[in-house]
Amino acid sequence: MPGSPDARDAYRAPLGTHDVLAPESDRWQELVARFADRARRFGYGLVLTPIFEHAEVFHRVGESTDVVSKEMYEFEDRGGRHLALRPEGTASVVRAFVQHRPPVPWKCWYLAPNFRAERPQKGRYRQHYQLGAEVLGVDDPDVDVEVMALLWGFLRELGLTRVRLLLNSMGDPESRAQYREVLLAYLHDHAGLLGDEMARAELNPLRILDSKRADWQPMLDAAPRLGDHLGDDSRAHFERVQAGLRALDIPFELSARLVRGFDYYTRTTFELQSDTIDAAQNALGGGGRYDRLAEEMGGPPTPSIGFGAGIERILLACDAEGALPAPGARVDVFVVDLLGTEDATVLLHELRERGVACDRAYGGRSGKKQWSAADKAGATFGVMLAPREADAGVVAVKDLRSGEQVEVKRAEVGDWLRDRTGHE
Repeated sequence: MPGSPDARDAYRAPLGTHDVLAPESDRWQELVARFADRARRFGYGLVLTPIFEHAEVFHRVGESTDVVSKEMYEFEDRGGRHLALRPEGTASVVRAFVQHRPPVPWKCWYLAPNFRAERPQKGRYRQHYQLGAEVLGVDDPDVDVEVMALLWGFLRELGLTRVRLLLNSMGDPESRAQYREVLLAYLHDHAGLLGDEMARAELNPLRILDSKRADWQPMLDAAPRLGDHLGDDSRAHFERVQAGLRALDIPFELSARLVRGFDYYTRTTFELQSDTIDAAQNALGGGGRYDRLAEEMGGPPTPSIGFGAGIERILLACDAEGALPAPGARVDVFVVDLLGTEDATVLLHELRERGVACDRAYGGRSGKKQWSAADKAGATFGVMLAPREADAGVVAVKDLRSGEQVEVKRAEVGDWLRDRTGHE
């Protein structure tokens, strides 16, 4: 069949995907846990949406965007329904809001795999994972500030310091329509430089502003600015957002060409970039307002704002800055069994039920190999079950860092270890 993998590739992860194994997956777990805790402190609840939707849901992000026109995985299921794998998180969240109508303000966060058929690069996969947060039902610039503070503070708490916040306003639809005509006229004056991309500019000239082509940069730097065409309400909103960020001592840079990748944005747009990553892939996360998206999906007028942040990109930035290292140990206790009875199984169960992370070796290994496995596991304590100690009703507990060894009554070892490993 066309496109079928050959025998060498059939049992490898598809192009643009990757497996995450321990201990790297421990970093993912820690990263998600920290985001979940920060979102909880901000009053956000978890939302889970399907990885595929009716394709119309995602077409709302903009027919002129590369995500919809070139990158989205679309297919027809066995029932003849036109579906698509989720390319981004916001549209699914808005669809869920329109369907279920939770009370507003609806503040939610999510962890989701997204899918885009784009050229794989470092930190950029066809299946990639995003953390995100959304607030639906509030038209207040202070909420814009809150959403940016959530993401900014999360990255800072991870230990990232070389991060920049870029800020812009897309204005309201009326002022943006006026600006569109001014920008399009300017781009027509440079049609020779744009070449075949002029057709794309006709469809959505704002998309051209986001181009990274080096030979276009002087032309784009001299292009008319959307900020010069903002209406009074959009200008006041944007100024209040800036004042709020200053009040929180969150530094930001105004970026007139920051339009983000989707057509649904209105007013505030923002992006957090890392100076430690190649410029073409340095965006860790970003988002903005999408005040009309819910209405376009059949819901009531619902001003909203949110962001998405890529886990793979964030971890690249952590690597570059030496932040969020992989946890050194996955267990607190390692049981060394020299009895060959059920005693080791029982002890492991007791400890785990008390909240102590523990493990053992299997397969009847020698004592020497079991102690070696305990060291490799990074455990703090080794607990040896041996005939002499069993006859005396005790176990030998060894501190694997200091080498100190003590005997503890078998009936008390669970509480003894729980107290010393910090578990309640």
